[in-house]
Amino acid sequence: MHMNEPKVTVLMPAYNAGRYIGEAIASVLDQSFADFELLIVNDGSTDDTVKVINSFNDTRIVLINQENKGVAAALNAGLGCARTPFIARFDADDICYPQRLKTQYEFITAYPEYSIIGSGADYVDADGQFIFSHHPVAHLNEEIQQLKYSVCPFIHSSVFYKKDVILNNGGYNEHAYTYEDHFLWANILKNEKACNLSQALIQVRLSPESVTIDEKWHSKKFLSIKYATLKKQRITEAEGLELFQISGKHHSPKIKEGAYYALCGKKFLVNNYQPEKARTNVSRAITLQPFRLDNYLLYTVSYFPERFINWLHRIHPEQV
Repeated sequence: MHMNEPKVTVLMPAYNAGRYIGEAIASVLDQSFADFELLIVNDGSTDDTVKVINSFNDTRIVLINQENKGVAAALNAGLGCARTPFIARFDADDICYPQRLKTQYEFITAYPEYSIIGSGADYVDADGQFIFSHHPVAHLNEEIQQLKYSVCPFIHSSVFYKKDVILNNGGYNEHAYTYEDHFLWANILKNEKACNLSQALIQVRLSPESVTIDEKWHSKKFLSIKYATLKKQRITEAEGLELFQISGKHHSPKIKEGAYYALCGKKFLVNNYQPEKARTNVSRAITLQPFRLDNYLLYTVSYFPERFINWLHRIHPEQV
């Protein structure tokens, strides 16, 4: 292994991730493929994130500190400093399975015509309890190319891509607040070959601290701007500012915690039928947001048979 010339950069943005980042780092350091650098961009954390990072004694870890600018800016800073041609995206609260880097590196070097490789993922809650396994919406490049612009083809923390492809397309758009990855794919996939591996290579943690929440908790105005910009593949600074302002008003810690419990409840019904766990989570969501009628609907539906719930989800996926 040549530590001065790693083959892969694991790019991890981190903001107030002290609770989970130790597990995330350990999972990267334990990879069966060892020829990498772990590039962590600390995005102005105010908790013990940096202290946890510095507790690891491994020369493969590279730490960059910046003032808080958001995920997209942190990723762009990391891309500018990465020493390798391949980037493995990863989040500071997720877990890499031991074969993740080996599997994706061997694939992209065996099939160099591919620029982006995603994978399946196992989802867990804030305490690490398994919720469900996610299977990609499309696997083959032909399937991915046929997806509607409104469908994000990858789990962001699972992707492994060629750095130059992203940089040559301007990197992550910092105005596409909370969907910088989806906006990127909408702009570049028409010219690049991509695929999703079926196996789960990472473990994604759902938590109240996560930036991304269930879409139904976004305001109509936010969603209108998001999908309009995805469709036209352009976003202005003014639109980005409006997205940020809307999120600031509607994504308080209480709302995000309610969204988290509602999402866990929904997944325990639709993706991993465990109605009692679903009701426990939805009850917490109702306590936090008692005026959201959709949570009462979800709680009521939890008493119906699995077959009926699956049918209802197919008919009204936005509700159940």
